[in-house]
Amino acid sequence: MAPRRPRAASTAEVAFTYPAFAPGTLALEEVDLSQRVEDETYEAEVVRLQERAYALQIRNYLDGKQTVLVFEGWDASGKGGAIKRLTAFMDPRGYRVWPISAPRDEERRNHWLWRFWTRLPEHGELVVFDRSWYGRVLVERVERLARAEAWRRAYDEINAFERTLTAEGVRLLKFFLHIDRETQLERFRKREKDPIRRYKLGDEDWRNRKRWSAYAAATQEMLDRTHRPDAPWVIIPANDKKHARLAVLRAAIRLLEGKLP
Repeated sequence: MAPRRPRAASTAEVAFTYPAFAPGTLALEEVDLSQRVEDETYEAEVVRLQERAYALQIRNYLDGKQTVLVFEGWDASGKGGAIKRLTAFMDPRGYRVWPISAPRDEERRNHWLWRFWTRLPEHGELVVFDRSWYGRVLVERVERLARAEAWRRAYDEINAFERTLTAEGVRLLKFFLHIDRETQLERFRKREKDPIRRYKLGDEDWRNRKRWSAYAAATQEMLDRTHRPDAPWVIIPANDKKHARLAVLRAAIRLLEGKLP
């Protein structure tokens, strides 16, 4: 990839307060979901942050760094929209977005982490996982698609996998976009009425919603057991999509600047 000249971008420190937590101390129900951003503030801030993210992506390429961003969250929490805003100004030759769904036949024939190893970034590349290996301890656990001994063992396998990456210099940050049940229901109903976005809503989404408590318990255990200094989780309050998009941009910028939250 031959990088083009970066747009002018602010080099000022990006002010942002991260949710501070250590394993076992942050409960999802304690996250402040009331945080919102005014439209005027959002429009002015999002472009500035996108320009900064683009300049840092070019620096990531020139320095030969490898960066991984993982996105997890509730159905309709806004993961896709956050990823779009994050990558909007980026050079498409320097990043990839991997949407992760159920494994294919070839992937089932290998160790369950194999399909993620094959999607890791080249030197100079930034890779975004829209869903990830955490499906083993979330959907596969709750929907009983993995045996109990398999998903229980997966926490150690995931930690070892991520430590292998970060020990080799890969920069890794994990997002969980958090919304409440009322917001999810409102978004589901809007999708039902929108002929363009209706494809995003299926029977599986409604079924998952009925198991909210089970998913909440699985998510909490995931956070408790896989949040580490070298590969931290950042919980993004996402009832307000614009707030969530800015929060994701700010966190990604800090990572690309070499500063983990």
